[in-house]
Amino acid sequence: MVAPTLDAEVELVAQLQRGSEAAFRTLVDRYQNRVYRTAFSLLRNPEEAEDVAQEVFVEVYQTIGRFRGEAALSTWLYRLATSRALKTRRRTQAKKRLAFFTSLLGFRNEVLHEPPDHAHPLTLLEGQQQFELLLAHIARLPDQQQVAFTLRHEQELSYEQIAAVLGTTVAAVESLLFRARQTLRKHVQPPFRHA
Repeated sequence: MVAPTLDAEVELVAQLQRGSEAAFRTLVDRYQNRVYRTAFSLLRNPEEAEDVAQEVFVEVYQTIGRFRGEAALSTWLYRLATSRALKTRRRTQAKKRLAFFTSLLGFRNEVLHEPPDHAHPLTLLEGQQQFELLLAHIARLPDQQQVAFTLRHEQELSYEQIAAVLGTTVAAVESLLFRARQTLRKHVQPPFRHA
């Protein structure tokens, strides 16, 4: 997909701020796949990623009037998607921990395992075990490293775009990616290969 020009994006924002439903449909058509893939990359759950994508577009619809264009529209969408996906993941992990501890204490007799979802394009490229190991280690990275890694290697954003999404510098993004790769190289054999 060809990225919209800056002028086209500015015009789309202006139309959105005037309440144009056609502009909102254009926004969703243009960005829904990127927002969904970003959320899916962090959550690895199609239903949760779909929920996050819907929440992002609802938030954009409700708050577009306050958008001042300090960042690109796409940067704002990535920022919303990563923020909401991380919040969703924390909520899900907290629920699982609670369920695990209550089952340990004998309050409930249920198994706490969700079947892994491997419907991700990388499964075609990696052996299944290697892929599962890589996903597990990516999921254990600190949030900022995981977001930077995901945006770089799965969404193919530039360092500058990632810095804008994270509200940091390019040097900080380089550091986050370096540390993420170092951690993954230690745990994933053969050594993880990516520039």
